[in-house]
Amino acid sequence: MHEGGSGDGTGDSSPASPSGADQEYLSLERELTVLLRRARANQGEMAREVHPDLESAAYGLLIRLDEWGRQRATELAAYIGVGKATMSRQLRALEDLGLVAREPDPADGRAWLVHLTDEGHHRVAKVREARRARYVSQLAHWDRREVSELARLLGQLNRVMER
Repeated sequence: MHEGGSGDGTGDSSPASPSGADQEYLSLERELTVLLRRARANQGEMAREVHPDLESAAYGLLIRLDEWGRQRATELAAYIGVGKATMSRQLRALEDLGLVAREPDPADGRAWLVHLTDEGHHRVAKVREARRARYVSQLAHWDRREVSELARLLGQLNRVMER
């Protein structure tokens, strides 16, 4: 394996930048920047599809509850990467919209479990189905194995980013 770019024009490696990153990592940084910018914008759109008054971060919270069921607010805050005060504010807003409800945690009377209401499930399912249809359309020319590999690699990236 060749370490670092030689810059000799042999094509075996890209020249290293002044920071030491080779061209592949510079390209990765550029593409991730674009992807994340677009993802933030799309998340905001998806949240507003669920309800026009939702913040973009609320969509990830709703998806987590949809997939994992009842969870403590502290678990949700850790998963989303926000503080308890921010999570409490978001949950209150979602509760006011009738999308989530809280109930005492039977294992710890001081804690609360949060779950989607029937209306929350309905709205999230509707938006997720529309989003999946867009992905199917946008990736129709991809081989199914490539789509699966992309999902696997993004999952791997997400797990690394959680550390």
